[in-house]
Amino acid sequence: MMKTAEPDIASQTFGDPAHPPLLLIMGAMASMLWWPEAFCRKLAGEGLFVIRYDNRDTGRSTKYAPGEPPYTFDDMADDAVRVLDRHGIGKAHVAGMSMGGMIAQLVALKHPSRVLSLTAISTSPVGIDTSHLPGMSEAYVKHSSEGAKVDWSDREQVVDFIVKDAHAIAGTAHPFDEKRTRAFVEQDYDRSGGLLSATNHFLLKGGEDYQGRLRDMQVPLLVIHGTADPIFPVEHGAALAEAVAGARLVRIEGGGHELHPDDWPAIIAALVAHSRAN
Repeated sequence: MMKTAEPDIASQTFGDPAHPPLLLIMGAMASMLWWPEAFCRKLAGEGLFVIRYDNRDTGRSTKYAPGEPPYTFDDMADDAVRVLDRHGIGKAHVAGMSMGGMIAQLVALKHPSRVLSLTAISTSPVGIDTSHLPGMSEAYVKHSSEGAKVDWSDREQVVDFIVKDAHAIAGTAHPFDEKRTRAFVEQDYDRSGGLLSATNHFLLKGGEDYQGRLRDMQVPLLVIHGTADPIFPVEHGAALAEAVAGARLVRIEGGGHELHPDDWPAIIAALVAHSRAN
């Protein structure tokens, strides 16, 4: 694979740079906006310097032609460190969600000297066999297969599908706000200039060098997982917590594969306590 030029990674900060830094890494096809601004401000209000960023192929970061991403998961782990470098940060607390939680695990394995603590939200362990764990719910598999019919260059089709996706991954504990979600997805679509390149995230490879390494990880780990997550059932979070010595699992009762505002108090309290302990 040819070495591609360093990507331009767009990022944004909240809070006082003198406070302990917390880097937030989002999941597949998701720009930094999926860490809601109000969520980031609440974390900053608890005494953290919060940084969110657009993964490559999302938001305002570098985009590549759809179909053959010239980068790997390992490169995305390096992107996280690039963001820290750009903000002059040596070590940070790192939190990742979904695919971002896998990238965050790679950051902690590949660049342990840069990570004060790790929080993995709604994700699955990297480099260990998960074939025995429950897979996606049947309903989500059915919804997901509809993505193949979407014309990813058509704004209306894409927005409709992503709103349906947000509903499909929602938990059982809280009502789904379709109107608010649609307005948000439209904002994200328009800011990103479309989501065609973001489909590259489903074609990524990498991380093979870290087979079996989780058990040696020294970085303090917190796992946060909804008990009604239809993409990675909660057993994935439990397996990750079990693989790393001293890790703690916080279950969000009825929580889905999402950051539902009603769950923010529990998620923020856990993140803040973890950062203060480390």
